[in-house]
Amino acid sequence: MRYEHYDSLETRDPEDRERDFFLALPDLIALALRAPGWTAQLAGIDPHAVTTRAELAKLPVLRKSELVARQKEVPPFGGFNVTAPARLRRLLMSPGPIFEPQGRANDFWGAARALFAAGFRSGDVVHNSFSYHLTPGGFMMEAGAHALGCAVIPAGTGNTEQQVEAIAHFKPSGYLGTPDYLKVLLDAAAKAGKDASSLRRAVVSGAALPSSLRQELAARGVEACQCYATADLGVVAYESEAREGMIVNETLLVEIVRSGTGDPVAVGEVGEVVVTSFNSDYPMIRLATGDLSAVLPGRSACGRTNMRLAGWMGRADQTTKIKGMFVHPGQVAQIGKRHPELGRLRLVVSRAGEQDVMTLMAECARPAAPLQEAVVATLRAATKLGGEVKFVDVGALPNDGKVIADERPLG
Repeated sequence: MRYEHYDSLETRDPEDRERDFFLALPDLIALALRAPGWTAQLAGIDPHAVTTRAELAKLPVLRKSELVARQKEVPPFGGFNVTAPARLRRLLMSPGPIFEPQGRANDFWGAARALFAAGFRSGDVVHNSFSYHLTPGGFMMEAGAHALGCAVIPAGTGNTEQQVEAIAHFKPSGYLGTPDYLKVLLDAAAKAGKDASSLRRAVVSGAALPSSLRQELAARGVEACQCYATADLGVVAYESEAREGMIVNETLLVEIVRSGTGDPVAVGEVGEVVVTSFNSDYPMIRLATGDLSAVLPGRSACGRTNMRLAGWMGRADQTTKIKGMFVHPGQVAQIGKRHPELGRLRLVVSRAGEQDVMTLMAECARPAAPLQEAVVATLRAATKLGGEVKFVDVGALPNDGKVIADERPLG
């Protein structure tokens, strides 16, 4: 199969891409430091020293969960915007609430690549069922479609009967929205005797696309590709027609780090997605998304050479209350740093005798009683709680990014 590409950036030698990123990164950080939020976040950082991934990894992460508090303290964007609010195109709000800007650049969120990779082309009519109400979703995807030269039906959410009527009348070839709502529309059209057969391709996000639903949509004539997007960063990664993982967008630098830390993990290891965005209006330096994923080895068969993610694999924020005290993934990570002879760690929380019980499962190649005693002491020092330590074989714990497993019964 012959694959087309949006531009030559997508097929660069990975070493050239890495070089280009780190030539541009010092200027991005210097630009960000004009904003008071970044001045505080990156205090003491010399932008011109950040020229490698190792140096980038030394910078503090900004957790998405912190943005709500920062934006309350310094409205509207926590002081992280370089462009003044009055000079932006739109001022938006997502659940949380978290507030986001849209700048005046075309395809501000980088959605065009995702649409192109899914087969959207200039002249297509596209039905957009992402929300246009305060949130960025509808505008994000519409901007990408417009950048490709597509016409857009701004359907938004709800009003299914009217949407079916619009599809039957305008005959769009493409759909943008959640995968489950696409099925709702197809079912509603079939029930009403309306023709929705013009729909041939879709870019879906915001909900899971299990293989059973993908296959059902394909059987009904619609080939669906997923994309992973956030309101603050835009489209982070997307599927191509090869459907071999999600390819990272060309305007973003992605790291996978151990949950609760800013420490990068090895290729294939599940961790939290951390993103640096080269956006001159609203730059993000090491934004920790709270989402789990892993880097896939090798390259996509479609010829795109950028990093590939395994897709969304859960949430990184596993903070748990144990015996009345919160325990964070970062505290578990401290134990691993204190004892580098340990491999993966997992803090298992259960109940026994009507009390919380905390057990640290630790991979260890050379278990020994003195080491176990030392780890028990470190566990208490890190969490301020007592618990057991059990050593397991290297590779025994699953590679799923889970650091704290709450196994207490719900009832």
